[in-house]
Amino acid sequence: MREPYLEITFRRGRPVAAYYYLPRRAGQRSHRTVQAAPGVLVDYGRGGRPIGLEITAPTMVSLDTINDVLLGLGMAPLEQADFAPLAA
Repeated sequence: MREPYLEITFRRGRPVAAYYYLPRRAGQRSHRTVQAAPGVLVDYGRGGRPIGLEITAPTMVSLDTINDVLLGLGMAPLEQADFAPLAA
């Protein structure tokens, strides 16, 4: 997968969890998980490269928080339009 994308799980019309997939090799799995901010965990592959963000509290996490984590990882920030389903 070359392009990042956001996957959201809804229950009764409300987001209950989300995962922001970062570019990774096909079949690559999480080897280690680290809390980066309240409600945001970073999954790392075996080589130590970040492969995704687990958003465990989507209604409590802001776009600024997500982007701070992404920028700290050297990744491009998430666009407002891509974050909009979590903010709805």
